[in-house]
Amino acid sequence: MAVDPQELRVAMRKWATGVTIVSASYQGVSHGMTVNSFASVSLEPPTVLISMSRDSRTHALVLASGAFAVTFLKSDQQELSELFAGRLPDDEDRFAGLTVHTLTTGSPFLTGGLAFLDCRVIATHAAGTNTLVIGEVVAARSTEEGLPLLYYDRHYREMQD
Repeated sequence: MAVDPQELRVAMRKWATGVTIVSASYQGVSHGMTVNSFASVSLEPPTVLISMSRDSRTHALVLASGAFAVTFLKSDQQELSELFAGRLPDDEDRFAGLTVHTLTTGSPFLTGGLAFLDCRVIATHAAGTNTLVIGEVVAARSTEEGLPLLYYDRHYREMQD
């Protein structure tokens, strides 16, 4: 017997996650989306995993470019999370007016994040309506200041020092 999707959705709300922006650039077009389905896979070789809807523009750019950037958001970047979660339509420039930088692959990072992982796609796996993308981390940077933006039970949360 299959699990009711609504029951699973309610249960998964009890899983606290950090919030990231996954972005890619291909042939002069950049796009990004809020992703909390992110995990570290291995330190040697350095690999991470993201899960993205196959219907998203970012998904298409990640596959076309073979690379993606992961920006870990700070606790004061909730507005960015909401912007990249779809406040603007998928075909609009979510990076308009924002400061970005790149590391190795050319994928854009949002300046001011807590940490940055630049990744090359090494494997993909179809999983329902999503694709699991495994990326080799080819560059990593972090800042010493700030706390992560957290998401739990449909609300943004902050860690206490």
